[in-house]
Amino acid sequence: MNRGTHDARAPRGAAGLKGRIGGLLREWGSRWQPHEGDNFTLAYANSLSHRLPLLYIVVAFDLALTAIRFGNAAPAWLAAFGPMVLGGFALWRAVYWRPSAVRERSLTTLRRDLKAMSWVGAWAGFMFVLWGMLLYPYGDRDAQSFIHYSIAIAVFSGILGLGHAPLTALRIAVAMTIPSIGQILFSGHPNAIMVTLVQVVVTTLLLLVTNGHHRDFVRLELSRQQLVRRERDAARLAQNNLVQATIDPLTGALNRRAVLARVEAELAKASAAPSGQAGEPAWLSLIDLDGFKHVNDTYGHAAGDAVLAAVATRLAGFARITCFGRLGGDEFAALIDGALDEDGVCLLATEMSEALRAPVLHAGAVLRLSGSVGVHRLNGRSVSDCLERADAALYKAKEQSDGAVVVFSHEDEIALQDRAAITRQFNDSNLADSLKLLYQPIVEGQTGATSGFEAFVRWSPDGVRWLAPGQFLSLAEATGRTGELTRMIFARALRECKAWQYGRTLSINLSPRDVIRAGSVEALARIAEEAGAPAHAIILEVTERALLADPKRAEAQLRAFRAKGFRIALDDFGAGWSSLSQVHRLPLDMIKIDQELSRALGSEAGARTLVGTIISLAWQLGIDCTIEGVEDEAQAETARALGIRLMQGYHFGRPEPVESALAIMSQQAAPEAVELRA
Repeated sequence: MNRGTHDARAPRGAAGLKGRIGGLLREWGSRWQPHEGDNFTLAYANSLSHRLPLLYIVVAFDLALTAIRFGNAAPAWLAAFGPMVLGGFALWRAVYWRPSAVRERSLTTLRRDLKAMSWVGAWAGFMFVLWGMLLYPYGDRDAQSFIHYSIAIAVFSGILGLGHAPLTALRIAVAMTIPSIGQILFSGHPNAIMVTLVQVVVTTLLLLVTNGHHRDFVRLELSRQQLVRRERDAARLAQNNLVQATIDPLTGALNRRAVLARVEAELAKASAAPSGQAGEPAWLSLIDLDGFKHVNDTYGHAAGDAVLAAVATRLAGFARITCFGRLGGDEFAALIDGALDEDGVCLLATEMSEALRAPVLHAGAVLRLSGSVGVHRLNGRSVSDCLERADAALYKAKEQSDGAVVVFSHEDEIALQDRAAITRQFNDSNLADSLKLLYQPIVEGQTGATSGFEAFVRWSPDGVRWLAPGQFLSLAEATGRTGELTRMIFARALRECKAWQYGRTLSINLSPRDVIRAGSVEALARIAEEAGAPAHAIILEVTERALLADPKRAEAQLRAFRAKGFRIALDDFGAGWSSLSQVHRLPLDMIKIDQELSRALGSEAGARTLVGTIISLAWQLGIDCTIEGVEDEAQAETARALGIRLMQGYHFGRPEPVESALAIMSQQAAPEAVELRA
């Protein structure tokens, strides 16, 4: 705001007063211009609306008293002119500037009124003085003094009433004071000098006071507006923070924190409601996109983002979904109306899954995927418990097929509790004391001689039940003990069953995480070296599942194992995702045909054709081929006829303790091997 450069002290003399008035006029005129913003205009007009009506009423009252004082002396038309014309105008302006009317006017109208106000006030004041000058000759000294008194009162009231409009006050003062001073000075009034001095001094002082009021008003209003802006900015920042804290920026749906907060609120509402009045709690559903990784890897992350946004849009179209959000990655959560029964929520979840099957168009590509859904009714447990049960249902749905729907059941609860108990046992157990190894022979199909052994691990939670890897390997993954488990099995197998001393091989299974874990190659090579085992006598068996998580890294790791001298076998071939054309890229020494194909050899021509194709591929690649799960002579005979060299299964021997394996190797040991062992 431009505050001017004028001295605040009142100047002396007529020239000084003229210069001061001119300076104030320039200063106040320039001061108004920078503050014509919308907020300031509204505040300025609102302040004046509470002052101007009172000022105009004072003027109208002053006009009426003056007309009464000259009613018998002046002509009737002249005496009536003041209260009727000028007073009517004043009353009209009082009504026009009433607060309720000002609040309804547009900013454009208010700006026009404020711009015209100072000139309207000045002309109205001048007309008041002119009327008084016309009445002046008709009165005696007392009546003439009353005119000067009325004009002075009108000027002083106008200046004080326009404390927030100093420019208007100044113009009114000039328009009324100068003519009235000239009138009294040239009329020969005995008190002309004293009246003039009083009027000039008081008017000047009041103008200075008005200027101070205006400055204070501007300063306070600007401070108020700044405070309002800060509050508005703070509210906007709080809103932005709320959005960032609760909204997933990619999909526009709730984020993980907000979804969990809604679940917690639902649980709190159910627990706080009186018994029998809570109603049925909501359903929590978890949705996982089947095939999302393929979309990301094939079409890029932009395509994946488009899919996630499309999923959010489709979920928003279900009226019975009370809220939904993205938990992370390609997993979504939705709260479903608790009024639905199990059949109803299952039907709705199926519709959700079907909606996700609709193709997504992106950059000319048609993206197709599905969504598996796991559902659990919120029943008073903690948020983590509810998520765990919904996730268990989702895991079960993904195991069934793409796009399956599973509602968490009582049987699932029992299984979950059992799994939780056994997980705690596995986590707390001393693996060295709770593991045992069994060894199953691998035989030559034509001669029946033992070619090697495969080590199988068993874990017991109680020393009575012994669980196979399929039953506890997931526990090792959940507790982060797969690396420890593999190293322990590897070291114990090499220590117990030194098959290489008998010219045999020893096969040991690697978990999927072992295949891609950094440091696995060096750790196993060091264990083999410490055990004195030649790496070429050790066959590391990996499943097709081990290659799914990170195919490129898995392939690199397998090549690193081969570089250390280990042999690599692809286990359970024919049961997973691999095609025959993919096998040639992998550094393999052996293919192990899945036991499901073995069981079908005697009854299904298609199985025999497939096995024959696998054998032909192995021959062309120059690698061995073993068939697992041979349980009778008919299967063995069919396998021999197809040209399979190595066989494994209950028909040739079950997994037995190391003593049985050593006994078999001792009986079949070649003379040179026995000599070497001795």
